[in-house]
Amino acid sequence: MKFSKKKRMIAILVLLLLITLLALCVPFRTALVFYEENTKQIDAFLPIEEGAPFQLIFKHSIHLTDVVEKYVVLDNQNMKQNEIVYEEFGIGMPSNAQEGEEFTYEDGKYHIKRLDNIFPNIKLRNGKTVSENRLVWGENAEHQIYLNKYFEPGSWFTLKIENLTLWEYLKGVRIVE
Repeated sequence: MKFSKKKRMIAILVLLLLITLLALCVPFRTALVFYEENTKQIDAFLPIEEGAPFQLIFKHSIHLTDVVEKYVVLDNQNMKQNEIVYEEFGIGMPSNAQEGEEFTYEDGKYHIKRLDNIFPNIKLRNGKTVSENRLVWGENAEHQIYLNKYFEPGSWFTLKIENLTLWEYLKGVRIVE
């Protein structure tokens, strides 16, 4: 059975259209995704690899000093908090390490190291009164943005590690330094 040139061209175009649609719908890139509140609406994302570190830095609303939470991306799309760094004891701040953790004082800051806190998601509010929250990433923490660059003060999110499709990647707001 012979196909005419026109039928072959139509078949090729349909095949290319199917391949394009499939490429748009298949997850291809891991990212730290900021979902609007408790929805599936992506506000922004940061491309990130498994094993990569990132930090969330908050300005403590009472002490007005930085609190640094350090995380690493796990291969199962969870986030592991492995350290917290702060300058002042007080409301919301731990006063010592738990079993298996290490409490140190270095360069004027308290460190709780060897944390093993695993999170499938993180609920995060961008500060409203003291709005100096930051996202830091890179092997040497060389990239940093203030969350106000992307989000309104007082807004809140659910952070997750997700594999984005090409469509989500192209229509979303990519976080860049």
